[in-house]
Amino acid sequence: MNFASNNMTSYTPTISVITVSFNNIGTIAETISSVLAQTYPNIEYIIIDGASTDGTINLIKSYGNRIHRFLSEPDNGIYDAINKGIRLATGDIIGILNSDDFFYNNCVIEKVAQAFDAYDADAVYGDIQFVKPENTSKIVRYYSSKKFNINMFKIGFMPAHPSFYARKALFEKLGYYKTDYKIAADFELLARFLYVNKVKSKYLEMPFVSMRTGGVSNSSILSKLILNKEIARACKENGIRTNYFNIYSKYFLKVFEYFRKQR
Repeated sequence: MNFASNNMTSYTPTISVITVSFNNIGTIAETISSVLAQTYPNIEYIIIDGASTDGTINLIKSYGNRIHRFLSEPDNGIYDAINKGIRLATGDIIGILNSDDFFYNNCVIEKVAQAFDAYDADAVYGDIQFVKPENTSKIVRYYSSKKFNINMFKIGFMPAHPSFYARKALFEKLGYYKTDYKIAADFELLARFLYVNKVKSKYLEMPFVSMRTGGVSNSSILSKLILNKEIARACKENGIRTNYFNIYSKYFLKVFEYFRKQR
């Protein structure tokens, strides 16, 4: 399935970057700055706020028209807010940058645009790195999507979602994030796009985003249980044959990989 434009001359599509926020005054300024510093000229920046009460709204407004679209209102969770951003977007390509995160460098979006052009891709993804919240120059883990193939959805592995960029036409045709998922709607959407519909994608071997540790899906044992239950549900809904043994085996693979790297 290919949604690429037939006009490939001087290809500079508008890329809509969506940030969802709620009471993130301590981190969102760095997020915004990393978007505004991008070298790529055609970025539409959208912030969807969940009616913050900590000063986040005033901070966002202080950037004026450098934030192209800003909406602040109550929502039904992060995936509902992301869907609002996608529907507001006028760009050809959609990407998500969380309000605790920031781009790895100033050329990320430029590289993404070049990949869509050079490979006639419908989706592009890469790697991310996790950093310490109190010292974002300290890398604690690197998430590589290099070895990903669609059969790895069976063990609950997907490309790094914060590095995932897709044509807006995909969302319009294949659907948005399912808001009845608490944690794993990103896994379900990627499974639907890449496994079921086999959209034409390209992997870039580079970090896209630096993420502070402590996100929702990594914060507790209970969160991990919910995550894996939702992964099992997503696999079932998308015709991916798996079981809980396969899904939990990814943790053993992570331990094995860690000790292999220590040798």
